Amino acid sequence: MLTEAQKKHLRRLAHPLQPIVTLGNAGLTDAVVKELERALEDHELVKVRARAPDREQRDAWLAELARRTRGILVQRIGNVAVIYRADPALPRIVLPD
Repeated sequence: MLTEAQKKHLRRLAHPLQPIVTLGNAGLTDAVVKELERALEDHELVKVRARAPDREQRDAWLAELARRTRGILVQRIGNVAVIYRADPALPRIVLPD
């Protein structure tokens, strides 16, 4: 789990980022999970755009996506979410204590 200070730090870092992964009409597929896995390995902090028919479906997709990738859902604003997963071997983002 992250502290509020750590989440705030990650939100600040994510602000200028563009969404890399998009959940579309097909929903949460294995291909989307695989793409986010690759993106988290490369970047640790990733924005995801989710185009779902309703808010409940979007929230469920994003929560499941974070769970399946072992990531942390830092925030969700509208259709865009920020997911974080530290690289255990070579962390590139230093979180405040």
